[in-house]
Amino acid sequence: MPHPTPPSVLRRPQLWIGTGLIAAVVSMLFALLYVGGNVNPRGNLRDLPVALVNSDSGADVNGRRVNLGEQVVSGIQKAAKGDKSIDWQLVSREEADKRLGRGKVFGALVIPKDFTTTVTGLTAPQPAPQGKAVPPALTVLTNQAAGSIGSSMSSQAAQKAAHAASAQLGQELLKQAAAQKSPLPTAAQLKLADPVTVNVADGHPVGSRSAMGLSAFYYALVLVVCGMLGANVVNSQVDTALGYLHTDFGPVRKREPVQHTSRVRTLGIGMALMLGLSLVMGTLVEVATVGILDMDASHLGLLWLYSVATIAVVGIGSLALFAAFGTPGMLLATIVFVAMAVPSSGATVPVQALPGFFRALAEFEPLRQITEGLRSLLYYGAQADAGLTRAWASMGVALVAALVFGFVVTTLYDRRGLHRIPLPGAEAGAPAETPPSPASPEAAAPATA
Repeated sequence: MPHPTPPSVLRRPQLWIGTGLIAAVVSMLFALLYVGGNVNPRGNLRDLPVALVNSDSGADVNGRRVNLGEQVVSGIQKAAKGDKSIDWQLVSREEADKRLGRGKVFGALVIPKDFTTTVTGLTAPQPAPQGKAVPPALTVLTNQAAGSIGSSMSSQAAQKAAHAASAQLGQELLKQAAAQKSPLPTAAQLKLADPVTVNVADGHPVGSRSAMGLSAFYYALVLVVCGMLGANVVNSQVDTALGYLHTDFGPVRKREPVQHTSRVRTLGIGMALMLGLSLVMGTLVEVATVGILDMDASHLGLLWLYSVATIAVVGIGSLALFAAFGTPGMLLATIVFVAMAVPSSGATVPVQALPGFFRALAEFEPLRQITEGLRSLLYYGAQADAGLTRAWASMGVALVAALVFGFVVTTLYDRRGLHRIPLPGAEAGAPAETPPSPASPEAAAPATA
């Protein structure tokens, strides 16, 4: 039978249809997932956590106690009833600092202790002790460590609330000024119309070599990619060592003698090799990022352990998919660990600004858990409740699930005689016999894939 020529291969409809369907599904799926998760963050924004701190101690005005800070808080809470985009959390300053330092809030709006005193001082008949009234101010705190886009959204919401409060207070101050006998100059009226200065400060600073709070995401993505690529390398190298695949070195092709073995043993060999490679890859990732690139990082020992474990779990999970689904398993691993994981990670666009489908994915997709664990290690002093405990727990669950899934499926294949290469003497379509041991003469006999 003549060998097909390249032109005749290209004329096969099966080649075009099969390849075209795979390419169409991949391109459409990646576009929908990547762009769909991030195309309208403001429209999808809901319950973004922002701390609201009222430290105002109030003041006595015309014989009655006044607390304008409470008035500002009441106005913000009233406006929030019709707008569910921001979850204003009324807490003390100490609690706000704790939540900023654990990534629980994306920012804060702080009303200072002397707020009422400084506001009422603008219309007081007597000047301040130094001869000049102190301008009232509100402080907006950001938190880039929790995510730059989420921090920006929080800052904009807090500034908008602060300016709205300033405008409301300005109307009241103008009414009070109008009731006085002496009219105010135009410049003074303009100042009273918007009396509050809004200051923006960093509520939880990150280092200058932290990619503006994104180094945790980039590091997490490197670990995931290393795990996937490592699994691909391990999968091909194990198959080559068992004689299932050729090895090409330029024009030279080499193939080892086929060693018939079970799918369970093949998977076990691959996972053991993946564990060993994870030690090397995790070490080199930390050396490259921290040692060479001087990325801001602390708790280096724990970071190394976390890096090795992440690569190992992602690699073992990928190998389980390869063993269960074969070649399509590589595409499935890419979809699970990259296509669905990146837009639902909450690393760039916060989870609170994602569509509902991606919020659901974020509950179990690995990249979000990995990123939050790294944020705890890199930005929050490795605090357990800053995402590190959840990351380790999720990693443990994922490892157990991968082991159970991979070995259950491969055991089922082996028991049904669905070996990767038919054993010598097995009839076509009939279950193959139990694979011979690697030391038997049959194991060393060459076979055609």
